[in-house]
Amino acid sequence: MDDSASSPEATAPADGDATGTSTTAPEGGEVDAVDGAAGADEDFGEEVPAIEVVQPKPTPVEEPESIPKSTPRPVARRTPPPASPPAAVRRAPPAPVEQTFDDRIAPIGTETDGSVMTATTGVPISPVPGADLPLAKVPGAATILTGGDFAREGYVDTFQEILQQRVPGVIIGDVQGNEFQTNIQYRGFEVSPVNGVPQGLAVYQNGVRINESFGDNVNWDFLPEIAIGDVAVVSGNPVYGLNALGGAIVVNMKNGFTYQGGEAIFSAGSFGRMEGDVQAGLQSGNWGVYFGGERITDNGYRDFSESEIRRMYLDLGYRNDVYDVHASLTGADNFVGVTASVPIQLLDLDRARTFTSPQTTKNEMLMPALNATAKLNDTTTLAGVAYYRYFKQSHDDGNISEAAECEGDEAIERFLCIEDELALDQTGNPIVFDDLRMPIGSIDRTGQTADSWGGSIQMVNTDDLFDRQNQFLIGASYDKGDVTYGASSELGFFKPRFVVKGNGLVLSAPTEVEAKDLGTENEYVGLYFSDTLNVTEKLALTAGGRWNYAKIEIQDLSGTAPELNGTSVYSRFNPAIGATYQINDDLSLYGGYSEANRAPVAAELACSDPNNPCLIESFLVADPPLDQVVSHTWEFGIRGEHKRGREALQWSAGLFRTLNTDDIITVYSPIAGRGVFENGGDTLRQGIEASVAYTNERLFAYANYAFIDATYDSPLELAAPDNPRAGECVERGGGGDDEDGEEGEEEEIRCINVRPGDRIPGIPQHRFKAGADYWITPKWKFGGDLLAVSNQYFYQDDSNLNEPLGGYWTVNLHTSYDITPRVQIFGLVNNVFDEEYGVFGTFFNLEAGNSAASADPQLGDDFFSNARTITPGPPTVAYGGVKVKFW
Repeated sequence: MDDSASSPEATAPADGDATGTSTTAPEGGEVDAVDGAAGADEDFGEEVPAIEVVQPKPTPVEEPESIPKSTPRPVARRTPPPASPPAAVRRAPPAPVEQTFDDRIAPIGTETDGSVMTATTGVPISPVPGADLPLAKVPGAATILTGGDFAREGYVDTFQEILQQRVPGVIIGDVQGNEFQTNIQYRGFEVSPVNGVPQGLAVYQNGVRINESFGDNVNWDFLPEIAIGDVAVVSGNPVYGLNALGGAIVVNMKNGFTYQGGEAIFSAGSFGRMEGDVQAGLQSGNWGVYFGGERITDNGYRDFSESEIRRMYLDLGYRNDVYDVHASLTGADNFVGVTASVPIQLLDLDRARTFTSPQTTKNEMLMPALNATAKLNDTTTLAGVAYYRYFKQSHDDGNISEAAECEGDEAIERFLCIEDELALDQTGNPIVFDDLRMPIGSIDRTGQTADSWGGSIQMVNTDDLFDRQNQFLIGASYDKGDVTYGASSELGFFKPRFVVKGNGLVLSAPTEVEAKDLGTENEYVGLYFSDTLNVTEKLALTAGGRWNYAKIEIQDLSGTAPELNGTSVYSRFNPAIGATYQINDDLSLYGGYSEANRAPVAAELACSDPNNPCLIESFLVADPPLDQVVSHTWEFGIRGEHKRGREALQWSAGLFRTLNTDDIITVYSPIAGRGVFENGGDTLRQGIEASVAYTNERLFAYANYAFIDATYDSPLELAAPDNPRAGECVERGGGGDDEDGEEGEEEEIRCINVRPGDRIPGIPQHRFKAGADYWITPKWKFGGDLLAVSNQYFYQDDSNLNEPLGGYWTVNLHTSYDITPRVQIFGLVNNVFDEEYGVFGTFFNLEAGNSAASADPQLGDDFFSNARTITPGPPTVAYGGVKVKFW
């Protein structure tokens, strides 16, 4: 399975006990709290090594003798309080020493290296921090990435790119055409910053669910990578609540107890990229403080794709024998240029070209949170989290307009119509067609302001049950979100290079394009439990479940669309059961069954009427109800590891099968850019995942592979108006007799017939990743990564009638050199062989495209003849930088 990465206990210098080492982080280094640290339950402390801290460049040490490994027990706490607070240490500047390869062997997963998992690696099994199980006791797939995985290349690659490289089932989709706004796809389930993309993964930061209130989307540009402590990607577990159809992504940030030191990183490179990162962590007695911040400016590799990212994370913590309390603040203020997919004929002219602009997104976020853990007694811990989240977004989107001169009625012939309805401006007056500059375009604008708050509370107990080791957790969560959402469409005209210039006329009719203001209110409640019992020394059983309640209210704030008002309520209990079997110290089996559900969000509920299609991301209309999506997941696998001296090998392989019932899909409209959401029957995602990772004193290497077979499981007729091989609709309209019994004209809408077994668009079947870091000398590291992905079908080609978007492969190289113990220079080159490829594909309307192209004298009004559009992947890019440690 996808256990390819790990937490730091993976590569302690030997299998020996680390007892007695300090919990204070090394100079400029990171401490990852794991089971067995001081203050952990005495019954389980021996099962996971104590925190071991090794200086980044220590003097050589003798290898301790190996001791037999004990069977991992079903209890782990990620950040237990220490027995006594370590005193502040005043450090002198390090004396220069001659380095050997042994000097480099810090625990893998510190601030310099990739990571390898072991049977004792702690895996979070609930959203609230403090309830981990050793990997050997988890009845499902899991991958843990540490801060070192994000630091391998100087924090230049994005969060999404790092997960893509290290997690077998993960691949990136790029609807927006900007590296900071890509989708993460895991086992065929997506989580995206784009409203309108079905969100099939739950995402948590320090126990706070960060799927946004309006569309359950996730803005990856808010996460400062330098401040990330570790990330867990786990497969189906209902305890993670709504949207965990395919699993969950759990992000834990650093704090003053897990990172102590200070450093600044500056890098620059291709397309005007400049990045500055800083982090500092301090501990004084019971108190710890941490700050991490990043600022990035990038002109982008395509026209109009400039971005500016500013984000930070601050944590103030207090810890003693009983309590561990952290107050944190996450903030971001970002601007992202979005370029989306482009007709392939434009890309043949220049890979930097864009199709319709402006397309920009402005994101602001502020999130204070409070995490607390209390040790009630030796076997019971109480933990909780409370938060408030402010989110503001504005989005401008230049588009081709459906507006044209009215026909058929002499009284309105000189005016503007949209779909045979008279178009009105913001004052309610009809728009004179001859007054408009051609060709007609539109700038569609959306904006939302969201206030959300909530919290969770959880109790973990490790008392024996029937004289057997046992871990039981029970918890509850409440989340509330209030959103004010507005949308409007301004008419304009196309200039060369498909740039739309607004003319100040904001449409107020017809319904499909009129400006709307609405409010939504979400209430989510969850009650959950999980229990893991060691039935024998080798066999552990896990059972659990979660009850989810979702209430979504929509209210028209403009007073012009009362049909929008409504309330939808959903509830469901999702069970889970699984088992692990430890064949021997190095080999274990796992298997399980779980269910999860996703309630329709406000953006989907308000856009599900096929008679009133919405501009996705923009327009909302009255709607019929949608059913919630329910997933049913089976998975089985095997995990193994082998350690000898300074060598460590970990591997895994597994099978999974997830059936979604009443899956919500997007159905496209003949009106450009518009569509509706519908329950589209059942869909199936099944496949194989395998991974291997190896480390020794000079080499870190990994490889992983996933086969994802994502198909429809129900017959469907879907509208696909721009698919060149679509035919006449039967159930959704098309040609036929009119109401007087006479033969009518064929409607514009065109359809495709989906059969069970047809592949779901946008999901490659095969994905292979591999990489390595090699220490040429103790100061000089060189490494590389390979990504190979197979083909995928275009969106709107759910019946697989057209040639798919081709697969691709890329190679990235990186290197670093330590000039002194405190100064490092580094460089990297991505897509070394300048492979030209696409990461997303769909179709567009040729007639409308040629109308827009007529504004460019180099193209003309008959330029386009191929309806395929793709989002191109980045070309060869190179970056270099310097990292300076201050203490």
